[in-house]
Order: sequence, then structure tokens, then C-alpha cells
Amino acid sequence: MKHLKAINKYFWKYRLRLGWGIFFIIVSNYFAVLAPQVTSYVVDRVQQFLQGNQAKALHPQKDILMRTFVDWVERVDFDFGAMVILCGAVILILALLRGIFMYFMRQTIVVMSRLIEYDQKNEVYRHYQSLDMQFFKSNTIGDLMNRVAEDVSRVRMYTGPAIMYLVNLVTIILLAVTNMLAKNVTLTLYVLAPLPFLAIAIYYVNTIIHRKSERLQGLLSDLTTNAQQSYSGIRVIKSYLQEKAMMGFFEQNSEAYRKQAISLARVEAIYSPAIVFIIGVSTLITIMMGGLYYLRGDIAEVGIIVEFVLYINMLTFPVSAVGWVASMIQRASASQKRLNEFLETKPAISNHPSAIHDFSLSGHISFEKVDFTYPHTGITALRHFSLEIKPGEKIAVIGKTGSGKSTIAQLLLRMYDTDKGSISLDGHNINMLNLQALRRQISYVPQDVFLFSDTVASNIRFGNDGATDEEVKDASRHAAINKEIESRD
Repeated sequence: MKHLKAINKYFWKYRLRLGWGIFFIIVSNYFAVLAPQVTSYVVDRVQQFLQGNQAKALHPQKDILMRTFVDWVERVDFDFGAMVILCGAVILILALLRGIFMYFMRQTIVVMSRLIEYDQKNEVYRHYQSLDMQFFKSNTIGDLMNRVAEDVSRVRMYTGPAIMYLVNLVTIILLAVTNMLAKNVTLTLYVLAPLPFLAIAIYYVNTIIHRKSERLQGLLSDLTTNAQQSYSGIRVIKSYLQEKAMMGFFEQNSEAYRKQAISLARVEAIYSPAIVFIIGVSTLITIMMGGLYYLRGDIAEVGIIVEFVLYINMLTFPVSAVGWVASMIQRASASQKRLNEFLETKPAISNHPSAIHDFSLSGHISFEKVDFTYPHTGITALRHFSLEIKPGEKIAVIGKTGSGKSTIAQLLLRMYDTDKGSISLDGHNINMLNLQALRRQISYVPQDVFLFSDTVASNIRFGNDGATDEEVKDASRHAAINKEIESRD
């Protein structure tokens, strides 16, 4: 649960929605627990009618709204048929009111969870954008995608359904048990006796679920990474006839994920049978003990037994939801832990507190005894490298693969920082220049070609949204691709 503390800021942001949602849950459950009381009253009146002693006083009502209703019915003195119809109509109205407030409950809490999901995905993506190249070299794209998609979705199940059902089950249990205790303490204790065993079973199973959920999320990341790499390198795979080999890798990862998912499903499957069994035992205890108490005279009305049976059945879903809610919380905790690992990662490349923002580069570049080793591989790309380029000069850096040509450009853009030595632009140390302002003034064509899934014009305009159509055409002419583009129109 400690990992989910990172979500509290969103609960505070949407505190009004959360507060109203909790209020609607309480009101809807209040109307729900009134229905068994009305049913109990009708059953007792039917029993009196059949026994011919209608004037006998019934067990006093504890709930103020129920007491007001019974006093009004007794005062008006409805005939038996009208009284039964009236109580039936009241039960329908209570169900309708409960449904209305349940609708409001979902419109507040579930919508809140969607808003939190939107904010969290933006937060994760925004943090990805701020991280340095070393981070992306050390982590697979599939894992990055899985965390911003699958993990955030699992956290949403905690901020929405889990919170909603948790408050719902706590409220309904408190209201139902309070009414049961008000009617008969001893019978209530008998009825609720099996529930501690259920709590112990849930605690044990949840420990297993948490461990298996973390493992499952890791396997899903591996599976996503495998698929992403295959799609990205499909031309290489087909060129070397490696479809079968790649399919073997995917099947291996998929099989590991399948086994773990089935193992988790088997553990979660324990909940439903256990809960149904325990609820069934509680119902049998209610009928058996209630019947014995009625025969002995400890319970004056049969309606109390009926009311207890209705409460037990009413508690079926909340009690069964305990396992479901616990499972969602455990999965969300495992997913939030994975998200926190990235969100707590600090970018190695950042602006200096005294960084210069307002500057204009003329093109005087100086490398002075620069050393650089790639941290994720340990390969030394540059050693004691010095170079000076004056404004207006054109140079070509040539060398074999891996000699450090691309590294020079990446250091110039501050994709990495030097290990030793310094880089200066127009006499300013590059580390003292604002990153965004620096990169905005340098044109860079990487050796890895990448096109976004968008129009050709949007790809050319990338980095300069304000470019006119004429400027886009000029850029295509300079790149010698204008004829090819026009031939495809």
C-alpha cells in the first residue's frame, strides 16, 4: 500500500468528486437496508392477520425513518390488503431511490478515476520526455509502453472501482450489522461467526496474489518488448528469413505469461467458492438458530428471521467483493511500484540553476580534451578529443564504425555530458546553456531515419509547427524529395 501514496495528490485534486461519491454510496446503502425492515414488518403483520391478533404490538423500530413510516401506517389504519400493497410500493420506491444514488455514485467516483488516469498518463509521458538518452538506452520501449498503458490502467482500477466498492462494502456492512444487533445480539453473533475465517483466508490469498501480480506485469513487459522489436525490425527479419526464430521467441515469452496468468487466476478462483460457502453457512445458521429462538419464545416475530436472511443475502456481494477489491488493490500497488521506479528517476542531463536562456549562437564550436564513455555499455567513444570550428566553416568527420562520429553530434546537443574536458559554443560552456534554447538553434539529422505516423507535411514541419506550406515545400526541395512526394499525389 505504501506505493499507492503517490496517488493521494490526485484524490486531493478531485476531493469534491470523491466526497460526493462517498455521500451517494452511504445514501444508496441506507435505502437498501430499509427494504428488509419493511419486509419484516409486512411478514409480522401477515402472521398476525393469519393468527387473528392484529392489535398486537410489534418489535419497536430503531430507525427513525422506518419508525415514522410504521407510526403513519398504524395511525391511518389501512386494511390488510391496502397495507401489503403500500409496503410493496415502498420497497419498489426504496429500490428506485437506491438505483438513482448508485448512478450518481458511479458518475462521481468512476469519472474521477478516468480523470486521474488521464492525469497520470500525462505525468508519466511528461516525465519520459524529461529523461536523458541513457534512460532510453537502459530500458526497452516495450516496457516503457507497458508502464504508461497497462500499469496506469491497473492503478485506475484502484482509484475507481476499488475505492467505490471498498466504501460500499464498509457502509453496507456497518448499516446491516447495526440493524441486526438492534434486533437480536445473540443471533447476530451466530450469523457473523463464519466471517473471521473468511478474513483470514483473504489475507493469506492476497499475499500470494501480490507476489504473482508483480511477476505477471514483468512478463507482460517482456512480451510487449518482444512484439515491438519484431514489428520495428520486420524488414530485417524477413530479409534473413528469421520469422520462425522470432516466432519461437514470442511463443516462449507468451507461454511464460500464460502460465503465470493461469496460476494467478487459479489463486483468485478460491474467492468465489469460499465466499458462497460461508454465506450459505451463515444463511443456514440464521434459519436454524432463528427458528429455535422463535420456538423457545426468545424471538417474538418471524419477521426478524426473514429480515436477517435478507441482510445475509444483502451482504453476499460486499463480502465477496472483499477479495476482488483486495486483488485490485494488490495489483494496483504492484503497478504503481513499477511506475514509481521511473517517476523517481532523475534525468542525468538537466539545466544548470544559473543557465543562460537568452543567447544567439554564431557557430564557434570548441571541444577541449573531451573524454566520453557510454555508461550503458562501458565503451569509450572519445579520448582526449579536441576540435575547433569557426563560424561559417564546414568540416567532415570521417572514420570507421564506432569511432565516435555520432557521439560528437550527440555531445554537441547535450544528449550526454562529457566525462572529462569541456565543450564551448561562442565561448560559453555548453553546460551553462539552457537545453531547450540550445537545441532550438542547432539543426541535426540523425543517422537513424524515423517518420511519425502522420502526413508528409507534418513530418517535415516537425519542430516548427508554425512553418507555412511554402516553407514546407522549400524544405522538401532542399532535401531533394519534392519530386517523389509530388508523384504520389
